Amino acid sequence: MIKKINTIFKIPDLKNRILFTLGIMLLYRLGCHIPMPGINGEVLSEFFAMNRNSLFGLYDVFAGGAFSKAAIFGLGIMPYISASIMIQLLGSVIPYFQRLQKEGEEGRKKINQITRYGTVAIAAIQALGVSVLLENLPPSQSGAAAVANPGIGFRLMVMITLCAGTILIMWMGEQITERGIGNGISLIIFIGIIARFPNAIISEVQYIVSGNRAFVVELFIFGFLLLIIAAVVLVTEGARKIPVQYAKRVVGRKMYGGQASHIPIRVSGFGVMAIIFSQAMMFLPQTIKQFFPNSEFVANIISYFDLQSPIYWIIDGLLILFFTYFYAAIAFNPVDVAENMRKQGGFIPGVRPGKKTADYIDHVISRIMFPAALFFAVIAIMPYFVRKYMNVSIQFSGFFGGTSLLIMVGVALDTLQQIESHLLMRHYDGFLKTGRIKSGRR
Repeated sequence: MIKKINTIFKIPDLKNRILFTLGIMLLYRLGCHIPMPGINGEVLSEFFAMNRNSLFGLYDVFAGGAFSKAAIFGLGIMPYISASIMIQLLGSVIPYFQRLQKEGEEGRKKINQITRYGTVAIAAIQALGVSVLLENLPPSQSGAAAVANPGIGFRLMVMITLCAGTILIMWMGEQITERGIGNGISLIIFIGIIARFPNAIISEVQYIVSGNRAFVVELFIFGFLLLIIAAVVLVTEGARKIPVQYAKRVVGRKMYGGQASHIPIRVSGFGVMAIIFSQAMMFLPQTIKQFFPNSEFVANIISYFDLQSPIYWIIDGLLILFFTYFYAAIAFNPVDVAENMRKQGGFIPGVRPGKKTADYIDHVISRIMFPAALFFAVIAIMPYFVRKYMNVSIQFSGFFGGTSLLIMVGVALDTLQQIESHLLMRHYDGFLKTGRIKSGRR
């Protein structure tokens, strides 16, 4: 492994890309610790300590902890993600976006431009909501207010600062994609999640030092974590390959087609979005509770949505099943796939082109989606399970499942595969393969 890492720095282009990516990540993490002026950090800490299991806590995870610090990068990259999801959903119902998706590179540029405008609009709305939230936070135990000078000026300052921060993060992500290694937006979310890992390790070490947990038990917990990660990697890398055969055709004096290919169907992307949607829905009751602090009726209803309640686990699992099928139906259209295959002269052996092909692809997706959705449901509730039955700290339990683990594994594998492609192109051994690519020289 050390030899392969040394090989990376022997390739100037790959070394420069990795160093550029690390530099952008460092700037992003610095921005996550620069607070906006006029805000009392003590009040924020008390509020987020009590609302860790609400939508605010979920948002803070994707913002890399910047939201709970009211930092200039407090909104994170989530406005861009929200705009991208909205454009993707609109592409399934509005003909204008459907045409853009089919126009190739020009259509993609137009979609990216609309996504950027949507990001600014969503960031402005969310920043206004954050300013109102900060002004209405209850005072700390010492009686200090959250905002020193509330009013129009404070709200305008928050909107400008957070919108500028989101736009800068979006630019950073695009620079990583173009000049660095890996997908920039995904890596920004990845580094925000992984930044919590040192604190999680420290909390586990404190358990051992204080005598609350034996060292052997801690080793078992880490072994269990490795098994979960291995299972997630297996499912993330797994794909159902539908064979496709292309008919031969003669154009002039050349013959085209005739080769065999396949359509890889992965379920990992559907599972990540399903867990994000389901957790947002499940955290919504806890968020509503903050607006009715003195209502006993609301408190009784919300008690069924407690993280340690089996009812919460059942509802969360059912929502993941629903959203997995829902997002798969929107993001993957078998009719379009079958039509594109027909135009290119491709067909699935034993299946007639057209509607039969679309029905066959839809049938395959439906069969593989159910066990995958069950797996994602188990992964989603795993952090609550280990927290309750294995006495794992809140910081460390988040790495046992949920969106955090799926995103970390997916981004890490994608980045490693890109590094591997650079190594193999230059006839070096990659990280994921042991065989050496022969250069043709003897």
